[in-house]
Amino acid sequence: MNCYIYVPISTDNQLLVFAMNADSGQLERKHQITLSKSGFAVAADPKRQYLFVGLRDGDDHAIGSYAIDPATGVLTSIGEVPVAAMPCYLSTDHTGRFLLAAYYVGGMATVHAIGDDGALQDPAVDTYETERFAHYIATDPSNRYAFVPHVESANSIYQFLFDADTGKLTSNPVAPILACGPGEGPRHLAFHPNLDVVYADNEQGSSVTVYRFDTSQGTLQAVQTVSTLPDEDFPGRATNSNAQLHIHPSGKSIYASNRGHDSIAMFAIDPDTGLIRSLGQQPGEATPRPFAIEPQGKFMYGGGDGSTRLVSYRIDEIGRLEPFGAPYELGGSTCWVYPLRVD
Repeated sequence: MNCYIYVPISTDNQLLVFAMNADSGQLERKHQITLSKSGFAVAADPKRQYLFVGLRDGDDHAIGSYAIDPATGVLTSIGEVPVAAMPCYLSTDHTGRFLLAAYYVGGMATVHAIGDDGALQDPAVDTYETERFAHYIATDPSNRYAFVPHVESANSIYQFLFDADTGKLTSNPVAPILACGPGEGPRHLAFHPNLDVVYADNEQGSSVTVYRFDTSQGTLQAVQTVSTLPDEDFPGRATNSNAQLHIHPSGKSIYASNRGHDSIAMFAIDPDTGLIRSLGQQPGEATPRPFAIEPQGKFMYGGGDGSTRLVSYRIDEIGRLEPFGAPYELGGSTCWVYPLRVD
């Protein structure tokens, strides 16, 4: 197996491809791929044959699909579908037949069918208007439910039933919208691999919330919220905001990026309850929006809105991060870091 790191550059139409050494975590820059527009959110299908990239150029927005060469990591364009706004998050359902997208400004979610050749079908099989500030969408591990958290004033998580045969979203009749705590602003979610527990990082609240997941009804219930920030004061504390959230493949730890404190908040996860405890904060790049854990769970890679570098961390036994190696110069900032292991 080969592992590649896909990094779209925010300032131009380039997407960089790095090969990862599975033993050392060292990266080697392999390819620079020109996109039709600036790349943003990235997702792959479950079989890791196709990569999907949100594309933007002013008010011109699209989602591109690309075939992945497993031997080299090179992407070959399959095609694009136009969309009404910039997709800020992409994910596929667990069958790999549908691509889901959330739109921050557009205040909606869409579902596109994926053809046998990886091409996205136009028009979308479903477009569901939520409200402004939608920031994430994904189906749960059973593929029966979907969730769309909203930041800022919306401050809620939309809960859906997902039809894996048609790709349709239906508002969950038990609880269509989960109102969150004052000033939280849930941004991204992460599902625990072994427990019925879901995590959200709160953009405005600078915290991570633990939710019990009722898998019989597809609903969430908050049980714990822990700050992503240190106890001591620092300049910019009041304006800090969380960006991305990623859980370790084993479920032992979870991480959220702090924009303002410029760090990655680290949490250990109790293997029985799913509750979290802070492991502190690891300094990151300037305004560290994007980061990701490679599939083995040994290494993490991160960038920043205010940085043109990609940095590397080792993940220790309990989940703490340890920087290693020299940074990789990207030539521009990035909003996404996407590791992918391919056959």
